[in-house]
Amino acid sequence: MSGLGIPTDSQIRALHERFAPTAEAFALVHTHCEIVARIAEQLLAGREHSLDVALVRAGGLLHDIGVYRLYSPTGTLDQRNYIRHGLLGHELLRTLGFPEVLRRFCSCHTGMGLTRDDIVRQRLPLPPGDYLAETEEERLVMYADKFHSKTTPPVFVSADTYLSGVRRFGADKVAAFTALLERYGEPDLAPLAEEYTHKII
Repeated sequence: MSGLGIPTDSQIRALHERFAPTAEAFALVHTHCEIVARIAEQLLAGREHSLDVALVRAGGLLHDIGVYRLYSPTGTLDQRNYIRHGLLGHELLRTLGFPEVLRRFCSCHTGMGLTRDDIVRQRLPLPPGDYLAETEEERLVMYADKFHSKTTPPVFVSADTYLSGVRRFGADKVAAFTALLERYGEPDLAPLAEEYTHKII
């Protein structure tokens, strides 16, 4: 790791390789994390800001590391408990000695943030609490994550498509996404879609 405890791209890739139960799981999750990191960097390019770019990149590359904990040894994903992947990633990085500043990218990126009220009202399988992006780096990674989905097959997601889906979770989620859309704009997904051969929906 660097002096600030931020791992390099190759160190993060090695973690993905270590915890992925299958080559297919690695390809899906690591590629998604790479795309999210690149979207976040694109949103910052040419913009005046005070964000820690190395931290944003590491956060993007690590945010979904907990997904591997939901796979069976044969590669079947536990979709029913998928909502837990952020907390599982936070715990995994904790056991590996990573600082809280990196662990929070895992636990605080789901949707537009999960509140204690969300968890209780929706009866989510999570310890009641607030899992919300607080720093600008956390908010940017959470926002960038909304533009790519690990569906089968994976797809890039336009702002309009994400907004139409997030409305069912409440006006507060719409407002949170809209605020970040106004702050950072919508990323140019076309070059990434061509490079990764994932369509835009």
